[in-house]
Amino acid sequence: MANIQSQEISYSSGGTEMNGYIAWDADIGWERPGVLVVHEWWGNNEYARRRANMLAELGYTGMAVDLYGGGKIADNPDEAGGLMNDLLSDLGVVRSRFNAALDQLQEHHSTDAEKMAAIGYCMGGGIVLHMARYGADLKAVASFHGALPLAIAAEGEGGEVNARLAVYHGEDDVFFSPEEVTAFHAEVDKTGADCLFVALPGALHGFSNPIATANGEKYGIPLRYNELADTASWAHMQLVLQSAFA
Repeated sequence: MANIQSQEISYSSGGTEMNGYIAWDADIGWERPGVLVVHEWWGNNEYARRRANMLAELGYTGMAVDLYGGGKIADNPDEAGGLMNDLLSDLGVVRSRFNAALDQLQEHHSTDAEKMAAIGYCMGGGIVLHMARYGADLKAVASFHGALPLAIAAEGEGGEVNARLAVYHGEDDVFFSPEEVTAFHAEVDKTGADCLFVALPGALHGFSNPIATANGEKYGIPLRYNELADTASWAHMQLVLQSAFA
C-alpha cells in the first residue's frame, strides 16, 4: 500500500507567485521520475491535484502546476476563458512559468532530475505539447483533449523535440476543427517527433474529467465525461511513461 505524502509549494516566475502541489510515495526509498500536471482552463484545482496523486500511486512524483499565478481558479467558463486568454497572450510567459515549475520538481528530494515528463488537460494538454515543440528537456508528454494549435511553433521558432508525444484526442471533439488536427499532424511530421496519436471514438472534449458532463449541461457547452476513454488513455499513458523512463 502506497504511503502518499503531499505538500503545497510556492515558487515564482517573473515576479508572479505560483501555488503548486507535489505528491509522492514516501515508502519508495530512491529517487524516481517526476511528472508535471498542467491544468485545464479552470486552473490548478482538485482535479489536477488528484492526477498528481494518481501519478504518485504509480511510483512517480507528481506536481500539479499553477500557470495562472496566485492559485487562481475559475468558477465559470467566462472566468476561465478570461484567465486562459490572458495567459496565452504571451507564450513566452507560459514557457517561463512552466520551466519554473519544472525546476521545482527537479529540485524535490524525491525526484531524479534527469527523468522528467509532463501531462496536461485541455489548455494544459496544448501547453505540454507546446513545451515539447520548444525543446523542453522532457522524456515524454501526454496530452488529454489538448489544445492542439498550441503545438505549432511560430515562424522561425521552436526547437528539437526531445520528448515522446502521446496525444489522446476525442474523435467527436468539436472544439478543434479537422483542419487544426491536420495542421498538428503536419507540424509533427515537420519535426520528425515520435508521436503516438490516439483518436478515441465517441469521445467529446473533456472526456477524462468526471465533472465534464455536469459542466457541459450547466453551461451549454459540448463537454462530456467518457469513462472508457478516460480509463484507456490513462492506461496507455502508463505504458508511454514506462517506455520513456526505461
